[in-house]
Amino acid sequence: MLENGFSRTLPHGMTGFLGEYESTLDAKGRFLLPAGFKKQLSDGAGGQFVINRGFEKCLSLYPMNEWQPIFERISKLNDFDPKVREFRRYFLNGATILELDSAGRLLIPKNLLSYASLEKDIVLAAATNKIEIWDKGKYQEFFENFSPGAYSDLAQQVMGGGDNNISI
Repeated sequence: MLENGFSRTLPHGMTGFLGEYESTLDAKGRFLLPAGFKKQLSDGAGGQFVINRGFEKCLSLYPMNEWQPIFERISKLNDFDPKVREFRRYFLNGATILELDSAGRLLIPKNLLSYASLEKDIVLAAATNKIEIWDKGKYQEFFENFSPGAYSDLAQQVMGGGDNNISI
């Protein structure tokens, strides 16, 4: 059972994150990984991560044990398909292995800081098996521009039909 009252019942070695934390980048582009996320890391994560570009001008931070199966799947895609090459190029461009330093910080590469427009105040948000890293202002703007009605419609489209029919 996690401190927040939730339990993780995931296959052995897999990570599932819950929570949202604010942090600050130092002058070198480092941030302290919040204790709340550290406690949720599986034993298989080992303090190593892969960071890459996210879909909405944020960054995605994967524990190494979560990155491995994604990378293996991408590696098996058909290289003769131009869409595969385009996707692979975009998804893997900038992907970098990171390790927690002795103070529990991670250093974001300059090219990724630029991509996500990260300067000082950031938000780290759980996204199932990864953590999204957002500029705090852009993260707040994302939710300010998303109405309850739009959220309800999206939930219905994503979770309300077929095999995804669950109660929330």
